[in-house]
Amino acid sequence: MYGCEAWTISKQIQNKLEETEMWFLRRMLRIPWTAKKTKERVLNETYKRRSLVRTIRKRQATFLGHVMRRGKLEHLVTTGKFEEKRSRGRQREKIMDGLATWLGTGKVLDTLADVKDRDLWRDMIANAYKQGT
Repeated sequence: MYGCEAWTISKQIQNKLEETEMWFLRRMLRIPWTAKKTKERVLNETYKRRSLVRTIRKRQATFLGHVMRRGKLEHLVTTGKFEEKRSRGRQREKIMDGLATWLGTGKVLDTLADVKDRDLWRDMIANAYKQGT
């Protein structure tokens, strides 16, 4: 998970991360891949919930808060406020888009406004992490 703060997690990548987490759990429990055990049954045996994607999102949000409050070059890169010509085609998904939906703010501008208040930002991250979205 080194450097996961800079990952852009699409739905496809999120599914792959969840599958990898299940593979790790099956390996730790020494469950062969030929065993007919469902994902829910494996999770019940470990008394755990899936937490890999939630942990990555939490690390991204804390790093984003740090970068936005600092206000240096990383702030410009993250918000994308460079003046240049747009590339053709569909816009790429950004880290900010994924975090805005994970935190439940909906809009990127609302998320950027909430970053300035450190206590509010920490509470938002904690609530989103507990909800497991």
